Amino acid sequence: MNIGLAASRSLRQGARSQLVRLVRRHRTFLRGARIHAVGGTFDVLVRDGLLKGHRALYRLPRGFEGGLMSMVAQVVEREADLALDLVIYLIDPNDPTSVFPEAQALKRQCVVHGKPFLSTFAGADEWLALCAGRSLHPDLYSKQTVALVAHDRHKRAMVAFARKHFALLSRFHARVATGTTGGLLNAMARKRGVCEWVLPMLSGPLGGDAQIARLLLEGRCDRVIFFEDPHVARQHEADIQLLERAARVAGERAICINDPATAQRWAASAARGARPSAA
Repeated sequence: MNIGLAASRSLRQGARSQLVRLVRRHRTFLRGARIHAVGGTFDVLVRDGLLKGHRALYRLPRGFEGGLMSMVAQVVEREADLALDLVIYLIDPNDPTSVFPEAQALKRQCVVHGKPFLSTFAGADEWLALCAGRSLHPDLYSKQTVALVAHDRHKRAMVAFARKHFALLSRFHARVATGTTGGLLNAMARKRGVCEWVLPMLSGPLGGDAQIARLLLEGRCDRVIFFEDPHVARQHEADIQLLERAARVAGERAICINDPATAQRWAASAARGARPSAA
């Protein structure tokens, strides 16, 4: 497995930084992968001996030297042995470089190619635990609220996803969704004899994304499953960025999944407590 690894400066400095805690927690699994780390992140791994002796640790240029640009090229690489299988980019929402074109392109190409793009500590922590075959706490989801969001082209896919993984999603304490998606999901649930399965917010362009962002910031939502369409211009792009930024502000506990393929892999592995299947 090829893993792209990067972290904002503030999230890689110090013994209790998110990067250091993540690598220490999953050191055994990461030693079995090929790690392609952007310069500053690579330097921390080497300086602190976090993966000492690991021969499959590769240094990309620093961010300002094109490190993230190189990572984008590896995401879309056609040769399987060279292509990145997932990207962990721990983003400080106050880091201005996170909105640079290369950072935006990195997430977009992960979405286009159905590869996990993990930008919060909680998301990376859970994904690596599942990859390693670790069992999650049996009551984890019963204490969480999940938000289900889908752009127009993916609304049918979201309904199909929810139908297929109805039992898993029903284990959550609560479910919320943006307006139109919520209506479609409730219609699907009614056919199963369940009323008001999700709490609909406003439509995304009318403020639904902002409502979910508020829930994230207030600790009343823990996970966003967002079927994003990377191929269309979005007039409410600022609302989408607001939602993602809120997840990163709450990154110690909040998780954001951005594409159908990654969501399917998460749901299948979470339901059986096994390693996510290959892309």
